[in-house]
Amino acid sequence: MTAGPNLAEAPIPLTARSPAPFDARAPDVVLLTVKSGATAACARELAAQVPAGTPVVSFQNGVENVARLRAAAPNLVALAGMIPYNVVQVEPGYVRRTTQGVAMAERAHVTERLAWYFSRAKLPLQLRDDMPAVQWGKLLLNLNNPINALSGLPLRAQLLDSGYRRLLAALQIEALSVLARAGITPAKVAPLAPSWIPWMLRLPTYVFQALAAGMLRIAADARSSMQQDRRAGRVTEIDDLCGAVVRLAETHGTAAPLNAALCALMQAVAPAETYSAEQLRQRLRVAVGTHSINGSELP
Repeated sequence: MTAGPNLAEAPIPLTARSPAPFDARAPDVVLLTVKSGATAACARELAAQVPAGTPVVSFQNGVENVARLRAAAPNLVALAGMIPYNVVQVEPGYVRRTTQGVAMAERAHVTERLAWYFSRAKLPLQLRDDMPAVQWGKLLLNLNNPINALSGLPLRAQLLDSGYRRLLAALQIEALSVLARAGITPAKVAPLAPSWIPWMLRLPTYVFQALAAGMLRIAADARSSMQQDRRAGRVTEIDDLCGAVVRLAETHGTAAPLNAALCALMQAVAPAETYSAEQLRQRLRVAVGTHSINGSELP
């Protein structure tokens, strides 16, 4: 693995095996990094191979994977984690981190030990007592994933387009409204607090570019994993991002029509189909059927 965009480390050879060779020695901890759709199946496989009580840290997108782990493998100890940075696979066995950030994990005896190993690898691990709030804070940022996937652009180029940014701001405003209804305060996992990010996204590009220098410190070829999944014809995590907002809204007697519309669009369009910011805005406006999203005008 190499770190970037402004860090450089020698690549480390990686070897992947399936199934995992757990016979020789039981693992001290399992780090789960599969896509959300594979969580339950992976948990059942782990439960059949590792001793009861083995800690499993979910370093996955979304807010529902720890609950899935506990439901599918109640004999394991499921812990929440969060990875903030984008990673691209350059070639088999060679991955590159393309954005910045600090990984986080639920505070526990095993993660205190794990943090030491992370620091040895020059990947700080911050231990938290508020991981549900952390995961919602990360999910708000991840709402850009479907926009990036449908744009077909690298992340930096997409974020420098004010049209795409305004759509992301509308998605986040809607999600923040739902979170407030649910009594959830998302944690700050980026330089700016969650409630201020939509404001910054709506600024003119020349102002945004100056104020969001850290956010834009992205490798030129970095793309969201959802875009990579779409290109490869794989199932995306849209239901664990926008879908989670929709489910939370329904649970608390409200709606998230823009997030619901983006879910439906992602599931309906062909993998190679891409949209300009204006085309995407029009598709979502038609799907939502209103000019207002929870009191915020759809750009």
